[in-house]
Amino acid sequence: MNIGIKDVLYKIRWFFVPYLVVLIVCLLIKITFSREEIYFAVNTRNFSFGDFIAPYLTDLGNFWTVIVLSAILVIFSYSKAFLMLLLNTISALVAQIVKHVFDAPRPKLYFQSQLAHIHFVKGVDMLMLHSFPSGHTTTAFTTAVLITYWCRNKFFGFPLLLLAMCVGYSRMYLSEHFFEDVTAGSVLGVITTVCLITWLANAKFLNSPKWDRGLISKN
Repeated sequence: MNIGIKDVLYKIRWFFVPYLVVLIVCLLIKITFSREEIYFAVNTRNFSFGDFIAPYLTDLGNFWTVIVLSAILVIFSYSKAFLMLLLNTISALVAQIVKHVFDAPRPKLYFQSQLAHIHFVKGVDMLMLHSFPSGHTTTAFTTAVLITYWCRNKFFGFPLLLLAMCVGYSRMYLSEHFFEDVTAGSVLGVITTVCLITWLANAKFLNSPKWDRGLISKN
């Protein structure tokens, strides 16, 4: 039986439905408040534990995390490891293309005349360009959607959504991205992943017995 986009969305419903609600709220926030108002609303609400945990949360959206997850998955399933790496690679490449098309300044460059009033987390390398969209957020949402699709208990989609949102918020907290960068990164990650899952779910080679086993599986 061929798997369609409705089947994929149903399997990730505990992720997708709450995500749509969050996305609508994000769009309302963007319409209501300016870029500056949203940025400083986040930046001025800093605290010591936030400074400590934000770099670790943001690293969950790093591509090295994808590589580690793929290395773990290959022990159990070649197809899952392949999909984890492939889908994240494609979504990351799309994000990079969009970044270079817009070539938008990041907060440190955008607010260069107000740096004395901005809170920066010590030890974090601040980038200047290619702000839109957030690549870390794209990776976080791509990974969250894919894992939700695989989970037998689909309710795990909700905490996975919260975790992906924390990664996105960490990008704003660290002044690496603006609100719209993170929002766009999440949309890019979700749409790209859903479309790719729908396309690849029916690939015969990924559903073959050889690809379904992993390094520790018996022949």
